[in-house]
Amino acid sequence: MNDKTYDVVIIGGGPAGLTAGIYTSRDRRDTLLLEKSIVGGLPAVTDLVENYPGFPDGIKGIELMSKFKKQSEKFGVKFSEFDEVKNIETIDKDIMVRTERNEYSARTVIIASGSVPKKLGVSGEDKFMGRGVSYCATCDGPLFKDKDVAVIGCGNSGLQEGESLLNHVKSIKFVEFLPYMNAEKILQERIKNQENTSFFLNHQLLSINGDDFVKSITVKDRSSGEEKLINVDGVFVYVGFLPNTKFLSKKDSSEKDIVELDDYGYIITDRYMKTSLTGVFAAGDVRSKKFRQIDEACGDGTIAALSVAEYLSEL
Repeated sequence: MNDKTYDVVIIGGGPAGLTAGIYTSRDRRDTLLLEKSIVGGLPAVTDLVENYPGFPDGIKGIELMSKFKKQSEKFGVKFSEFDEVKNIETIDKDIMVRTERNEYSARTVIIASGSVPKKLGVSGEDKFMGRGVSYCATCDGPLFKDKDVAVIGCGNSGLQEGESLLNHVKSIKFVEFLPYMNAEKILQERIKNQENTSFFLNHQLLSINGDDFVKSITVKDRSSGEEKLINVDGVFVYVGFLPNTKFLSKKDSSEKDIVELDDYGYIITDRYMKTSLTGVFAAGDVRSKKFRQIDEACGDGTIAALSVAEYLSEL
């Protein structure tokens, strides 16, 4: 166990966590940020970010998050990467954060653990993971050079990552369960103008097929019931996200969760980012809310950090 007690332990190294760290460390609060993988969060695997203020020509997601990290390091945030949190609990007036590697004592905690891509749950998805099925175009797009691929989901993520894929692949078949796309209009316009894209709206993905690698997908027209076999070499999935709150849930359904969660597992907070547990705050995509954007996560992180400063001053 680490014998030190930090003023603030931040769980999660995406935009919300890094922004919170900038504020708490500038306030000279001893701050530790824990990240289960590499600092940067989902934006770090986004090819191009065009709607973050201050970058009129857009910026690579990994570059933007590198700037976030550099700024937080400048003011003194300490990082522990590949250090996944398993649970937290209050001990006297402090909060104990337990990870796979260590235990950390904190006076306050900001949970900014974000979300992970949701799986489809269809036949072949798990079998072909890493063998044609991917959730990250930025990571795996170059592996499909001059190949035909499918993108499942026509929200912002699906179309943004589809644009990235078009730099590598031969063609993209977009499959959307709804009878319309729900991405921003500018993304729809750009994708529709590409000659090597086609769209299967109001279609349900039934299965991902192949031998050792993906060879095709089976979809069903939700209007007619007709099933179609579409030959593709890869499948990129963008059908929403699930909150990273497993470490907050009690296995026994008769026990209360560590902090109050909504029906989907997102953390419920007040407008000051306070959770139901004293001294614990939450920010970013892990919160129960309607919209999830990078700049909104930054706003959450700012409010959480200011609330932490107020809480610590009152102590």
